[in-house]
Amino acid sequence: MTNIALQLFCDRIVEAGRITGSDVAELARDILADVPMGRHDADLLLALDRAVADQHEDFATFLTATIVDFAVYGERPTGRITPETAAWLSASLAGRKGPTLTGSRIAREIVREATVSDEALIAFALKANRWTGQAPECRTGKLPLAA
Repeated sequence: MTNIALQLFCDRIVEAGRITGSDVAELARDILADVPMGRHDADLLLALDRAVADQHEDFATFLTATIVDFAVYGERPTGRITPETAAWLSASLAGRKGPTLTGSRIAREIVREATVSDEALIAFALKANRWTGQAPECRTGKLPLAA
């Protein structure tokens, strides 16, 4: 199910080309508060991270906490990252051009927080950490995406 308010928020932010501190507060307070998150919502937020370069510093912290909470505690079985969840996360975090710095951070934090993580997500997190540490023109190879 699509959170229409989240979709409209993302559309507005992409059109504006930036995420402000008040946008992050609105997202936390009004749009995502008390609404169960689904994978589509997580995908929208991760796509927003890739689409908008001008971000208030609070967005990375909020996005990391939100996606980690959803992946580790919202998905079933709780606390475990299954191969299917690892495949979805790897693909969503990577997008077409590889993960952002925040995407790399999210992968690491999920692996740290989960009781058990599928090895494909662990490999992705390690590679993403190296990948985002390089200049874009120096990035080689492909990120391991879970099958």
